[in-house]
Amino acid sequence: MRSVTKDNITEVFAAYFAEDSDPRVKEVLIALARHVHDFARETNLTHEEWRKGLEFLEWAGRITTPERNEFVLLSDVLGLSSLVDMQHSVADATSSSVLGPFHVSNPPALEVGGDMKRDFEGEVLLVEGHVRDQDGQVIPHAQIDIWQTAPNGLYSSQDKDQDIHSFHGLMTADAQGRYAFTTVRPVSYTVPDDGPVGEILNAAGRHPWRPSHLHYIVSAPGFRSLVTEVFPDDDPYLDEDTVFGVREDLVMTYVAQPAGTFPPGFKLSGTVEGGYSRVDFDLVLARA
Repeated sequence: MRSVTKDNITEVFAAYFAEDSDPRVKEVLIALARHVHDFARETNLTHEEWRKGLEFLEWAGRITTPERNEFVLLSDVLGLSSLVDMQHSVADATSSSVLGPFHVSNPPALEVGGDMKRDFEGEVLLVEGHVRDQDGQVIPHAQIDIWQTAPNGLYSSQDKDQDIHSFHGLMTADAQGRYAFTTVRPVSYTVPDDGPVGEILNAAGRHPWRPSHLHYIVSAPGFRSLVTEVFPDDDPYLDEDTVFGVREDLVMTYVAQPAGTFPPGFKLSGTVEGGYSRVDFDLVLARA
C-alpha cells in the first residue's frame, strides 16, 4: 500500500490513469491537478477558503442561463480566454479575441450593405472591409457573424426591451470578399458585476468596463474560423479592458464624415441628416 502525503498526492493522482486513457485527456488532467495542488500548497489553502471557492463555483452555476454564462465571464476576467486566444492566433492573420458570454445563435441574414441600426437612436456608423487570406487575396463568400451592444450598453440577451436578434446579423461576403453594413456606433459598457465574477472584480479593486467594439465570427472553406472583435482607437478603456481582449492589430479608427456624403448602396433605415462615421477594416483568415 502506498501512503498518500501532501507531497506525493499529485504523483498518486497521475498513477490512477489506465494505460489506455486518451493521451491528451491524461496530459491535461494531470497538468490541471498538478497546478491546483501546487496552488493549494503555495497558498496554504484553508478549509474555509476551499469551501468559499466551492460556493463560488456553485453560485456561478446557479446564475448561469442560456443568455448569461458566468463561467465564460469568469474565464474572461481571469485572462484565461485571452491567453488561449493569443496562444492560437496566427502571426500574419487577424488576431483572435474573446467570444464573450452574449453571442446569440441563429442570427438573421444581413445582406452586404444591410442595416443593423434599424430604429435605434445614436451616431450612424458605416462599416466596410474585405475578408482576405494571408497573402492579401480576397476570399469570396466568407460567412461573417456580426454583433454588438445597443446604444444603452446592453446586448440583446441582457435587455428585455430589445428583440433577441437586435444588433446581430449573419452576412455572406460578396464575390470580391467585401462586407459592409450600417449600424449605431457601439459604446463602452460594463460586464455583469452583480454575481460571483463581480466579487472577484471588487476584491481586486478592478472596474468592470470594456472598451466599445464590434464582434465578428468569420469562416470560409479551407480556412480557420476567426472569433474576434475590433476596437476604436479613441475609447477611454482601450488600455484597461477588464477581459484583456484588445490586441494591437484589432484597433481601428472611426473617421468622421461630413453631411451629404453618405454613399449609395446601403440599406440604412431612415436618412442621414448630419454627419456620420465610417471604418474600413479587413479581416484576414489563416489557412486551415
